[in-house]
Amino acid sequence: MAGAEALTGPRAGAWRPRWRGLPTWVYALPPVAGLGLVFLYPLALVGWQSVSPDSGGHSTAAYREIFTEESFRKALWNTVWIAVGSTAGCMVLGFALALVIAFVPFPGGKALSRFIDIFLAFPSFLITLALLFLYGTVGMANGLWTDVTGAASGPVDFLRTPWGVLLAEVTYFTPFVMRPLLAAFSQVDTAQLEAASSLGARAPRIVRQVILPEALPSLAAGGSLVLVMCLNEFGIVLFTGAKGVTTLPMLVYSKAILDGDYPGACAVAVVSVALSVSLYALYRVVVARTAVGGGRRAGA
Repeated sequence: MAGAEALTGPRAGAWRPRWRGLPTWVYALPPVAGLGLVFLYPLALVGWQSVSPDSGGHSTAAYREIFTEESFRKALWNTVWIAVGSTAGCMVLGFALALVIAFVPFPGGKALSRFIDIFLAFPSFLITLALLFLYGTVGMANGLWTDVTGAASGPVDFLRTPWGVLLAEVTYFTPFVMRPLLAAFSQVDTAQLEAASSLGARAPRIVRQVILPEALPSLAAGGSLVLVMCLNEFGIVLFTGAKGVTTLPMLVYSKAILDGDYPGACAVAVVSVALSVSLYALYRVVVARTAVGGGRRAGA
């Protein structure tokens, strides 16, 4: 009661008038200043450097140059299709695995759910190294093949291709989809599942009409996070050593560190940021429309 009086009594009313004379925008100054110092200012420096050639002055020559380069067009295509493919794979695999963990009782299910939280803290290169130990040129799979057949080399050599990068990203980012899905599945009313089952609905129909509409916002949140992370992934592409697989982050590294072309590297970085924001916004719009349609069908 004392706590409630402190919040609703005369003391609380005496505290509020101190702030009535301040404009609303004053309250936004501290978070906006912090955001600007940590994020907007470095981003503005990158944009400024992209139009500041080494010869002096200001010019958009760096943008005109990269747009005409074949390496940039290939990097742009590799970035988009690998990110979209990895996101689709993570959403499908993550939904299936989370569905099993949440609704199919088996020994070790709770331990596996907790391991997902630990997995999220793993660095991406660790997963890539594990895949190299398994499927690399001198990995376990090729080692078993050479031991059995006596061949000089094994047949498994896909990790150094775009498909190897895709496999590594799906392996690493799938738990980022599973975590919000498991939280959403824990809120599903089991009475609805039992009622649908008693009415003769089979498992696929229950998943499609009862579980999926409830989990769609969480699936969209996990998928959008994975999409942005895949667009800017650097470590996995670097550690797989995939030949000819150059993404925009790899192109930024190559121009800045190997070529010393800092305006060109900053121009590619600006394009990468614009691409990430654009695809993320498009993805959210599509998923929002899907969620509205799914909610209406579920309600019907």
